Amino acid sequence: MLSDRPALRIGSRTSPMAMSMARTVADQVAKFADVAVEHVGIRTTGDQWMGDLSKLGGKGAFLKQIERALLMGEIDVAIHAMKDVPGDVPMPEGTAFAAYTARTDVRDVLVARKGSPYASLDEMPPGTRIGTSSVRRKAQLLKHRPDLHVDRIRGNADARIARLDEKGEFEALVLNRSGLDHVGLAHRASEVLPTEVMCPPVGAGVVGVQCRTADTAICELLRMVDDPVTRTHVSAERTMLHMLQGHCNSPIAGHAHTTPDGQLSLLGMVFTREGGRFAYSQEWDSCERPGELGAYVAADLLRKGARGIIDGIPH
Repeated sequence: MLSDRPALRIGSRTSPMAMSMARTVADQVAKFADVAVEHVGIRTTGDQWMGDLSKLGGKGAFLKQIERALLMGEIDVAIHAMKDVPGDVPMPEGTAFAAYTARTDVRDVLVARKGSPYASLDEMPPGTRIGTSSVRRKAQLLKHRPDLHVDRIRGNADARIARLDEKGEFEALVLNRSGLDHVGLAHRASEVLPTEVMCPPVGAGVVGVQCRTADTAICELLRMVDDPVTRTHVSAERTMLHMLQGHCNSPIAGHAHTTPDGQLSLLGMVFTREGGRFAYSQEWDSCERPGELGAYVAADLLRKGARGIIDGIPH
């Protein structure tokens, strides 16, 4: 199907985690087609900036250069962590997510400093400094433990852990479990945080594979690696996110899953940045109606005050 192409060019960020995601997609493509694959690393504005992401327009700073390379024909496929894809910015015309990889573990973990006497969140004494890159995590940490001191720390997961161990600024970090798997650091997790304590972001654990819709052969190939269950879950979550129209500083969490009896469940939460106020909704519907479920949960959150919470947080 793609034998005339010298290589399928897969573009991603240059972080170890993003490159691992790209290799995963390449390995899956290789199961369905005998096609050479070339990885194109793209250092994005978000990767180069160590300040507050809101000053660059939010998580979209991780996408712009990669999507531009796709539109300009410099790459054939763009790889994105779906948790970094904004809900209030439309996709570039002529592109689509032809595949979502099967979802990995969505849970966050506590990574304690080497030599720390504490191994769990509940063991941390009042005033303990915890580091995280996410306003969603900060809000939920402070909702659960308002006596902690939570500060921002940016950078790749391996660099953050090295800083944790070497500088002693923090007693622990909160990171994504599957992300640690990607960079070979899963052993550093001292506690897995249940979703009741730390609801994941929309799109957690999912790699989105974007291509130009005009490249029909590539679209068809990528559809072979698409996971339909994950697509259903992501559709529900992203419909909710889109309808909430949160900006990059909005702590919004959402997680869809299929229940043992075959129902589609969606949990959505919106917080103030310090976790003092929040709106919560969980509803169920048929797995054939992810968009309807996402819209219903968003509407329920808005009825419970989500709009005021989101609008009250500075951009």
